[in-house]
Amino acid sequence: MVLQSLKNCLWLSCVLRTPKACFWSTASGGLIIQSVSNDVYQNLAVEDWIHDHVDLEKQQVLFLWRNSPAVVIGRHQNPWQECNLRLLRQKNIKLARRRSGGGTVYHDLGNINLTFFTTRKKYERMGNLKLIVKALKALRPQLDVHVTDRYDILLDRHYKISGTAAKLGRTSAYHHCTLLCNADKFVLSSVLKSPYKGLKSNATPSVPASVKNLFEEDASLTSEMLLDAIAKEYAVQHQIDHHITLINPADETLLPGISNKTEELQTWEWVYGKTPKFSVSTCLNMAHKDSVLDVKVNLDVKHGRIEVCNIDLPEQWLPPGLYSELVKSLTGSKFCPNEITTLVTTLLSACPQDNELHSRWSLLCENMIRLM
Repeated sequence: MVLQSLKNCLWLSCVLRTPKACFWSTASGGLIIQSVSNDVYQNLAVEDWIHDHVDLEKQQVLFLWRNSPAVVIGRHQNPWQECNLRLLRQKNIKLARRRSGGGTVYHDLGNINLTFFTTRKKYERMGNLKLIVKALKALRPQLDVHVTDRYDILLDRHYKISGTAAKLGRTSAYHHCTLLCNADKFVLSSVLKSPYKGLKSNATPSVPASVKNLFEEDASLTSEMLLDAIAKEYAVQHQIDHHITLINPADETLLPGISNKTEELQTWEWVYGKTPKFSVSTCLNMAHKDSVLDVKVNLDVKHGRIEVCNIDLPEQWLPPGLYSELVKSLTGSKFCPNEITTLVTTLLSACPQDNELHSRWSLLCENMIRLM
């Protein structure tokens, strides 16, 4: 492995001295590349870049990548419906929206990601998944792994170790999938469990599944062994040299315009603003002094912003003018705890200096922020 890593480094140094057009056409038939970055936004940007710029009529590409902890949702999904956003913020786990469809997945360094690039005519996800299974069986013949009709890879006929998503362009396409090796299953199950109640959405829902790590089945395996086995099988099937080329997703000389793609994938407008329209209808159980107050809240959210806001408060709970100002300010705001916190703090500073009023206001705002 040390020798292979040295070869990869020498190859990378040659690549970085090679004009970009030459690099992407050096290997006829196919190219195997691996990201040196563990940043989810950079790696997703590489997918977009290859899809948009590489001539896949001349060569197919296998892209291998791993991420630091991140939750990745499909293009048409709702993050509030798919995961525990509050827990993500507490654990400093990134949230990303990819450009392909499919469901939500958790990534960490115990998870391998594979992206198969082809022309649209040659796109064949079942063949790609069978390639992975063949590589796993070559490495460990005793592994009970097979591909399902839903394009998942199951271990022991029950546990999901790989899920699939794809993007089909006019002429180009890519199919990407995961491979659970040694991911933190406790974090995975915690962050992929939405706490939000009363949320209605037409967004694509994820399908829950029992999962298992490959390393639980065979502790002698390593991620490097799996990557190498898959690369070897890919090389055999495409009749190309078996070497993995390392690339830096931040390298503008190799990937012109990649920084703009990376930045776009991190924006609030892409991650949250692309969420299909949804509504929240819930009841806030607010404990105040010796009683519990039930407050009904109905919100319509479009492009990640509150479009309609109704809060059913008892009479005299807040002065009518202050209540109206709150609803007016919330309407059009991002469905986001940071923005709403700033907004209500500003409104509170304009309140009459009344301790009871401030107490009620703060309680209402705290509960509204928890919705987000």
